[in-house]
Amino acid sequence: MRECSRSDSVGRRWAYDGRVAARRGDCVNRIAVAALTIASVLVASPITRAQHTDAAAEGTFSIVARDPSTGELGMAVQSKALATGSRTITIKGGVAVVAHQSQSNPMYGTLGVELLSAGMPPQQALELMLRSDEGRDTRQVAILDASGRTAAWTGSGALDWKGHQCGRDFCAQGNILTGPEVVQAIVKAFEGSTGPLAERMVAALDAGQTAGGDARGTQAAALVVAKPLGGSAGFGDRVIDLRVDDHRAPLTELRRLLNMFRSRELVAIANARLMEKNISAAAEAALVAREKSPENDEAWVVFAATELGAGRKSGALDALRRAVDLNPANKRQLPRNRHFESLFSDPDFKKMIGS
Repeated sequence: MRECSRSDSVGRRWAYDGRVAARRGDCVNRIAVAALTIASVLVASPITRAQHTDAAAEGTFSIVARDPSTGELGMAVQSKALATGSRTITIKGGVAVVAHQSQSNPMYGTLGVELLSAGMPPQQALELMLRSDEGRDTRQVAILDASGRTAAWTGSGALDWKGHQCGRDFCAQGNILTGPEVVQAIVKAFEGSTGPLAERMVAALDAGQTAGGDARGTQAAALVVAKPLGGSAGFGDRVIDLRVDDHRAPLTELRRLLNMFRSRELVAIANARLMEKNISAAAEAALVAREKSPENDEAWVVFAATELGAGRKSGALDALRRAVDLNPANKRQLPRNRHFESLFSDPDFKKMIGS
């Protein structure tokens, strides 16, 4: 039973109403305590008793997905609701991702992840939480765990059109949509795509939007990908965490941010190759970084370093001018960058940085 004991603090965290949790490390006891506590937490919550009104409804379409080759879990979402990413996503690398939308109740994410961490399968966890939620008919929930198991619910009280469809390593769902073709387009696009999980999910949302999307329009979008120790420098589990809280074209903006993120990854690779004196490999990464996000001044800086390393001074200066145009703070930073030491006394370089 020890494989179920991913966190020795799980039992303690269930004692919201003062009850003492079962022995740590005992999955059966933990799940029993979880079941009792969910009843008290969810039913007592004002959220579960809220009446479903058009004003409170959130039209949303999303996808939760898994990449079995990398172990990544992710979710991408768009809605005509401000900052939808702040309340519709719960994710824990190596455990599960939970979409909770329509009249979103984040407890489905918090408690769902705890139940799955303790060893409960997604369908059983979802059924337990639904039984304890008086507002279940207004909810839309999808769960995907690290093994690829899924469970989904669309309450009869969610506003039309609403529905969900789960497949191998994904669930797509939405409410207040123009029609079922939105979810169908998300599924088709995801199943027909290859490449990194983040790009596949964003492409799936693009397809859903093209098919009609949220019947009320667009406003916000978000993208999260998680993996154990997948965060920056190996800390945390967030591989990608991007949000567009308010924008006329949120998916366009979300893709721009994703391209910027990928560009920064390539800049790091280019810098590493420069340290190894591998100019050709550095130049290859820098060029792709620049093409991926032309507005990323860091990409122009590292590209300039590869140009200088290859003996192309004029190309390096042109790239640095572009970097300064994009971010004037580079005037202060470039004289500290040892890659450009050979230019420190160059009149064109000094003029560019204002010294």
